[in-house]
Amino acid sequence: MAGFGIREGRRQARENLEVHEEGDCPRCGGEAQPSSMDSYLSCSRCHYEWKDPNASSMKKVNRPTYRQDQEYIRQFNEEMASGVLSQVLGIDKGLSGAQEASLKRLEDKWLTGMSGHFNAASEERKPLMISFDDDDNLVDTTVASISIVANGFDGGEEIRIEFPGIGTEFYVFDEASETGWRKGRQAEDTARSITQVINRFSSIVYANQDGPHILLEMRSKELDPSSLVVFVDDPGGTDIVAEKGGVTMDPRQVTMIEDYKNVMQIVLEDGIISPSEDQMLWAMRQQLGIDEHMHVQIVQNLFGDHALKECTGCGKMAELYPEYAAWYCHDCEAWC
Repeated sequence: MAGFGIREGRRQARENLEVHEEGDCPRCGGEAQPSSMDSYLSCSRCHYEWKDPNASSMKKVNRPTYRQDQEYIRQFNEEMASGVLSQVLGIDKGLSGAQEASLKRLEDKWLTGMSGHFNAASEERKPLMISFDDDDNLVDTTVASISIVANGFDGGEEIRIEFPGIGTEFYVFDEASETGWRKGRQAEDTARSITQVINRFSSIVYANQDGPHILLEMRSKELDPSSLVVFVDDPGGTDIVAEKGGVTMDPRQVTMIEDYKNVMQIVLEDGIISPSEDQMLWAMRQQLGIDEHMHVQIVQNLFGDHALKECTGCGKMAELYPEYAAWYCHDCEAWC
Protein backbone atom coordinates (compact mmCIF):
# COMPACT_ATOMS: atom_id res chain seq x y z
CA MET A 1 0.00 0.00 0.00
CA ALA A 2 2.87 2.30 0.80
CA GLY A 3 4.45 1.72 -2.60
CA PHE A 4 1.15 2.32 -4.33
CA GLY A 5 0.90 5.75 -2.62
CA ILE A 6 4.38 6.73 -3.80
CA ARG A 7 3.63 5.69 -7.39
CA GLU A 8 0.35 7.61 -7.34
CA GLY A 9 2.13 10.74 -6.10
CA ARG A 10 4.72 10.45 -8.85
CA ARG A 11 1.98 10.10 -11.44
CA GLN A 12 0.20 13.23 -10.22
CA ALA A 13 3.46 15.19 -10.15
CA ARG A 14 4.24 14.11 -13.72
CA GLU A 15 0.80 15.22 -14.88
CA ASN A 16 1.25 18.60 -13.20
CA LEU A 17 4.54 19.15 -15.03
CA GLU A 18 3.28 18.08 -18.44
CA VAL A 19 2.63 20.73 -21.07
CA HIS A 20 -0.82 20.61 -22.61
CA GLU A 21 -0.90 22.09 -26.06
CA GLU A 22 -4.65 22.75 -26.01
CA GLY A 23 -4.36 25.61 -23.44
CA ASP A 24 -2.65 29.02 -23.33
CA CYS A 25 -0.30 28.44 -20.44
CA PRO A 26 2.98 26.81 -21.58
CA ARG A 27 3.27 25.09 -18.19
CA CYS A 28 -0.17 23.60 -17.44
CA GLY A 29 -2.34 24.57 -20.40
CA GLY A 30 -4.56 26.89 -18.38
CA GLU A 31 -6.31 29.97 -19.69
CA ALA A 32 -4.36 33.19 -20.03
CA GLN A 33 -5.32 36.38 -18.23
CA PRO A 34 -3.73 39.83 -17.97
CA SER A 35 -0.71 40.00 -15.69
CA SER A 36 0.28 42.69 -13.21
CA MET A 37 3.42 43.23 -15.33
CA ASP A 38 3.22 45.17 -18.53
CA SER A 39 3.41 43.01 -21.74
CA TYR A 40 3.03 39.77 -19.75
CA LEU A 41 0.24 37.20 -19.35
CA SER A 42 -0.67 35.14 -16.29
CA CYS A 43 -2.18 31.66 -16.01
CA SER A 44 -5.53 31.50 -14.25
CA ARG A 45 -4.74 27.99 -12.96
CA CYS A 46 -1.07 27.95 -11.84
CA HIS A 47 -0.39 31.71 -11.97
CA TYR A 48 2.65 31.22 -14.17
CA GLU A 49 3.58 34.41 -16.07
CA TRP A 50 5.06 34.61 -19.53
CA LYS A 51 5.68 37.32 -22.07
CA ASP A 52 2.78 38.17 -24.33
CA PRO A 53 3.87 37.42 -27.92
CA ASN A 54 1.28 39.83 -29.31
CA ALA A 55 2.28 42.74 -27.08
CA SER A 56 3.69 45.81 -28.71
CA SER A 57 7.31 46.67 -28.05
CA MET A 58 8.05 48.45 -24.79
CA LYS A 59 8.08 52.21 -24.80
CA LYS A 60 11.45 53.77 -25.17
CA VAL A 61 12.73 55.30 -21.97
CA ASN A 62 13.61 58.95 -22.35
CA ARG A 63 16.84 59.20 -20.39
CA PRO A 64 17.99 62.71 -19.44
CA THR A 65 21.07 64.01 -21.21
CA TYR A 66 23.77 66.24 -19.77
CA ARG A 67 22.21 69.17 -21.60
CA GLN A 68 18.92 68.61 -19.75
CA ASP A 69 20.83 68.39 -16.45
CA GLN A 70 22.51 71.71 -17.16
CA GLU A 71 19.14 73.26 -17.91
CA TYR A 72 17.69 71.97 -14.63
CA ILE A 73 20.65 73.39 -12.70
CA ARG A 74 20.28 76.75 -14.43
CA GLN A 75 16.56 76.88 -13.53
CA PHE A 76 17.30 75.93 -9.93
CA ASN A 77 19.92 78.69 -9.56
CA GLU A 78 17.53 81.26 -11.02
CA GLU A 79 14.78 80.26 -8.61
CA MET A 80 17.12 80.38 -5.62
CA ALA A 81 18.63 83.72 -6.59
CA SER A 82 15.23 85.35 -7.12
CA GLY A 83 13.58 84.04 -3.93
CA VAL A 84 13.92 84.57 -0.19
CA LEU A 85 16.97 82.30 -0.11
CA SER A 86 19.07 84.60 -2.24
CA GLN A 87 21.59 85.03 0.57
CA VAL A 88 22.27 81.33 1.03
CA LEU A 89 25.97 80.57 1.09
CA GLY A 90 27.02 79.47 -2.38
CA ILE A 91 24.35 81.56 -4.16
CA ASP A 92 25.52 84.99 -3.04
CA LYS A 93 29.18 85.23 -3.95
CA GLY A 94 29.63 88.84 -2.85
CA LEU A 95 31.25 88.05 0.52
CA SER A 96 34.08 90.17 1.86
CA GLY A 97 37.38 88.72 2.96
CA ALA A 98 36.44 89.24 6.62
CA GLN A 99 33.13 87.42 6.10
CA GLU A 100 34.86 84.51 4.38
CA ALA A 101 37.38 84.29 7.25
CA SER A 102 34.60 84.42 9.81
CA LEU A 103 32.71 81.61 8.10
CA LYS A 104 35.88 79.54 7.98
CA ARG A 105 36.43 80.04 11.73
CA LEU A 106 32.85 79.02 12.43
CA GLU A 107 33.34 75.87 10.38
CA ASP A 108 36.54 74.97 12.22
CA LYS A 109 35.11 75.72 15.69
CA TRP A 110 31.66 74.26 15.37
CA LEU A 111 30.52 72.66 12.14
CA THR A 112 33.41 70.22 11.80
CA GLY A 113 33.63 69.66 15.55
CA MET A 114 29.96 69.03 16.21
CA SER A 115 29.34 66.26 18.71
CA GLY A 116 26.55 64.83 20.84
CA HIS A 117 23.08 63.72 19.90
CA PHE A 118 19.46 64.49 20.62
CA ASN A 119 16.87 61.77 21.13
CA ALA A 120 13.54 63.30 20.11
CA ALA A 121 11.64 60.24 21.36
CA SER A 122 12.78 60.55 24.99
CA GLU A 123 13.71 64.24 25.20
CA GLU A 124 10.66 66.19 24.15
CA ARG A 125 12.58 69.38 23.49
CA LYS A 126 14.47 71.23 20.85
CA PRO A 127 18.26 71.28 20.80
CA LEU A 128 19.96 74.01 22.80
CA MET A 129 20.26 77.34 21.05
CA ILE A 130 23.67 78.20 19.64
CA SER A 131 25.10 81.69 20.17
CA PHE A 132 28.43 83.20 19.13
CA ASP A 133 30.29 86.25 20.37
CA ASP A 134 32.07 88.83 18.20
CA ASP A 135 35.09 86.52 17.87
CA ASP A 136 32.91 83.60 16.73
CA ASN A 137 33.34 81.75 20.02
CA LEU A 138 30.49 79.63 21.29
CA VAL A 139 28.59 81.38 24.09
CA ASP A 140 27.18 79.34 26.93
CA THR A 141 23.40 79.80 26.96
CA THR A 142 22.89 78.15 30.36
CA VAL A 143 21.34 80.70 32.73
CA ALA A 144 20.68 78.51 35.78
CA SER A 145 21.03 74.94 36.97
CA ILE A 146 19.52 72.43 39.37
CA SER A 147 21.74 69.82 41.00
CA ILE A 148 20.89 66.54 42.71
CA VAL A 149 23.10 66.65 45.81
CA ALA A 150 21.73 63.47 47.38
CA ASN A 151 19.22 61.02 46.00
CA GLY A 152 17.33 60.54 49.26
CA PHE A 153 14.07 62.34 48.53
CA ASP A 154 11.54 61.89 51.33
CA GLY A 155 8.61 63.89 49.95
CA GLY A 156 7.69 67.56 49.72
CA GLU A 157 10.49 68.56 47.34
CA GLU A 158 9.43 71.21 44.82
CA ILE A 159 11.01 73.14 41.95
CA ARG A 160 9.57 76.48 40.88
CA ILE A 161 10.45 78.17 37.60
CA GLU A 162 9.14 81.71 37.50
CA PHE A 163 9.18 84.64 35.11
CA PRO A 164 7.42 88.02 35.56
CA GLY A 165 4.40 88.32 33.33
CA ILE A 166 4.30 84.61 32.50
CA GLY A 167 3.78 83.08 35.92
CA THR A 168 5.15 80.28 38.04
CA GLU A 169 5.60 76.65 37.04
CA PHE A 170 5.55 74.03 39.80
CA TYR A 171 7.35 70.67 39.52
CA VAL A 172 7.14 68.29 42.49
CA PHE A 173 8.52 64.96 43.62
CA ASP A 174 5.32 62.99 43.02
CA GLU A 175 4.93 60.33 40.33
CA ALA A 176 1.13 60.63 40.55
CA SER A 177 1.24 64.31 39.59
CA GLU A 178 1.18 65.33 35.93
CA THR A 179 4.12 67.68 36.51
CA GLY A 180 5.86 65.40 38.99
CA TRP A 181 9.14 63.56 38.68
CA ARG A 182 10.24 60.18 39.98
CA LYS A 183 13.31 59.20 41.98
CA GLY A 184 15.68 56.97 40.05
CA ARG A 185 18.17 54.48 41.35
CA GLN A 186 20.94 57.04 40.97
CA ALA A 187 21.11 60.83 40.95
CA GLU A 188 21.59 60.80 37.16
CA ASP A 189 18.31 58.90 36.71
CA THR A 190 16.45 61.40 38.89
CA ALA A 191 17.99 64.31 36.96
CA ARG A 192 16.84 62.69 33.72
CA SER A 193 13.27 62.44 35.03
CA ILE A 194 13.28 66.10 36.10
CA THR A 195 14.70 67.14 32.73
CA GLN A 196 11.98 65.33 30.82
CA VAL A 197 9.09 66.74 32.88
CA ILE A 198 10.43 70.31 32.57
CA ASN A 199 10.82 70.00 28.80
CA ARG A 200 7.33 68.56 28.53
CA PHE A 201 5.50 71.32 30.39
CA SER A 202 7.68 74.44 30.68
CA SER A 203 6.96 77.47 28.53
CA ILE A 204 9.87 79.40 30.04
CA VAL A 205 13.00 77.23 29.85
CA TYR A 206 14.57 74.23 28.18
CA ALA A 207 16.39 71.66 30.31
CA ASN A 208 19.47 69.65 29.44
CA GLN A 209 20.81 66.89 31.64
CA ASP A 210 24.50 66.75 32.49
CA GLY A 211 25.03 63.90 34.93
CA PRO A 212 23.27 64.85 38.22
CA HIS A 213 22.81 68.44 36.98
CA ILE A 214 19.90 69.96 35.05
CA LEU A 215 21.08 72.92 32.95
CA LEU A 216 18.43 75.51 32.08
CA GLU A 217 18.30 77.95 29.20
CA MET A 218 15.63 80.38 28.07
CA ARG A 219 13.04 78.94 25.70
CA SER A 220 12.88 82.22 23.77
CA LYS A 221 15.51 84.83 23.04
CA GLU A 222 12.86 87.43 23.83
CA LEU A 223 12.93 86.44 27.53
CA ASP A 224 15.49 88.28 29.66
CA PRO A 225 17.61 85.70 31.53
CA SER A 226 18.08 88.09 34.45
CA SER A 227 14.36 87.88 35.21
CA LEU A 228 14.35 84.08 35.45
CA VAL A 229 13.67 82.71 38.93
CA VAL A 230 14.56 79.16 39.92
CA PHE A 231 13.52 78.24 43.45
CA VAL A 232 13.93 74.87 45.14
CA ASP A 233 12.00 73.95 48.27
CA ASP A 234 13.56 70.94 50.00
CA PRO A 235 12.07 70.74 53.50
CA GLY A 236 13.40 67.32 54.49
CA GLY A 237 17.10 67.79 53.78
CA THR A 238 19.63 68.89 51.19
CA ASP A 239 18.78 66.63 48.28
CA ILE A 240 18.41 69.22 45.53
CA VAL A 241 19.70 72.79 45.12
CA ALA A 242 19.41 75.54 42.52
CA GLU A 243 22.17 77.80 41.24
CA LYS A 244 22.14 80.99 39.22
CA GLY A 245 25.03 83.24 38.33
CA GLY A 246 27.45 81.00 40.19
CA VAL A 247 25.56 81.52 43.46
CA THR A 248 23.75 78.67 45.22
CA MET A 249 20.16 79.66 45.98
CA ASP A 250 19.85 77.55 49.13
CA PRO A 251 18.82 79.32 52.37
CA ARG A 252 20.56 76.69 54.49
CA GLN A 253 23.94 77.36 52.88
CA VAL A 254 24.13 81.07 53.68
CA THR A 255 26.39 81.58 56.68
CA MET A 256 27.15 85.30 56.60
CA ILE A 257 25.59 88.53 55.44
CA GLU A 258 27.92 88.65 52.41
CA ASP A 259 26.26 85.45 51.15
CA TYR A 260 22.90 87.17 51.46
CA LYS A 261 24.17 90.21 49.54
CA ASN A 262 25.46 87.98 46.75
CA VAL A 263 22.05 86.36 46.43
CA MET A 264 20.39 89.79 46.48
CA GLN A 265 22.55 90.91 43.56
CA ILE A 266 21.33 87.95 41.52
CA VAL A 267 17.70 88.52 42.56
CA LEU A 268 17.74 92.25 41.81
CA GLU A 269 19.52 91.92 38.47
CA ASP A 270 16.22 92.71 36.77
CA GLY A 271 15.01 95.06 39.53
CA ILE A 272 12.08 92.81 40.51
CA ILE A 273 11.56 90.51 43.49
CA SER A 274 9.20 87.71 42.47
CA PRO A 275 7.06 85.74 44.97
CA SER A 276 9.40 82.75 44.91
CA GLU A 277 12.43 84.98 45.34
CA ASP A 278 10.69 86.73 48.21
CA GLN A 279 10.08 83.38 49.94
CA MET A 280 13.71 82.34 49.41
CA LEU A 281 15.04 85.63 50.78
CA TRP A 282 12.75 85.37 53.80
CA ALA A 283 14.14 81.90 54.59
CA MET A 284 17.67 83.26 54.29
CA ARG A 285 16.85 86.13 56.65
CA GLN A 286 15.54 83.64 59.16
CA GLN A 287 18.80 81.69 58.85
CA LEU A 288 20.97 84.77 59.39
CA GLY A 289 18.72 86.74 61.74
CA ILE A 290 18.30 89.69 59.34
CA ASP A 291 15.28 91.90 60.10
CA GLU A 292 13.13 93.69 57.50
CA HIS A 293 14.80 97.08 58.00
CA MET A 294 18.27 95.66 57.30
CA HIS A 295 16.82 93.80 54.33
CA VAL A 296 15.48 97.04 52.87
CA GLN A 297 18.81 98.76 53.50
CA ILE A 298 20.59 96.08 51.50
CA VAL A 299 18.04 96.47 48.71
CA GLN A 300 18.56 100.25 48.67
CA ASN A 301 22.34 99.89 48.59
CA LEU A 302 22.14 97.56 45.61
CA PHE A 303 19.27 99.07 43.62
CA GLY A 304 18.19 102.32 45.28
CA ASP A 305 14.51 102.98 45.91
CA HIS A 306 13.39 101.65 42.52
CA ALA A 307 13.32 97.93 43.36
CA LEU A 308 9.87 96.46 42.68
CA LYS A 309 8.13 93.46 44.15
CA GLU A 310 5.60 91.36 42.23
CA CYS A 311 2.32 91.32 44.12
CA THR A 312 1.09 87.84 45.01
CA GLY A 313 -2.52 89.02 44.77
CA CYS A 314 -2.77 90.62 41.34
CA GLY A 315 0.66 90.10 39.78
CA LYS A 316 1.24 93.83 39.37
CA MET A 317 4.36 95.62 40.61
CA ALA A 318 4.41 97.01 44.14
CA GLU A 319 6.53 100.05 45.00
CA LEU A 320 9.07 100.21 47.81
CA TYR A 321 8.40 102.50 50.77
CA PRO A 322 11.66 102.53 52.77
CA GLU A 323 10.14 104.34 55.74
CA TYR A 324 7.81 101.38 56.26
CA ALA A 325 10.38 98.75 55.19
CA ALA A 326 7.78 97.22 52.88
CA TRP A 327 6.27 97.32 49.40
CA TYR A 328 2.76 98.62 48.68
CA CYS A 329 0.51 97.47 45.81
CA HIS A 330 -1.77 100.31 44.73
CA ASP A 331 -4.03 98.01 42.71
CA CYS A 332 -4.76 95.73 45.68
CA GLU A 333 -4.29 98.55 48.21
CA ALA A 334 -2.29 96.17 50.38
CA TRP A 335 1.25 95.79 51.71
CA CYS A 336 3.35 93.07 50.15
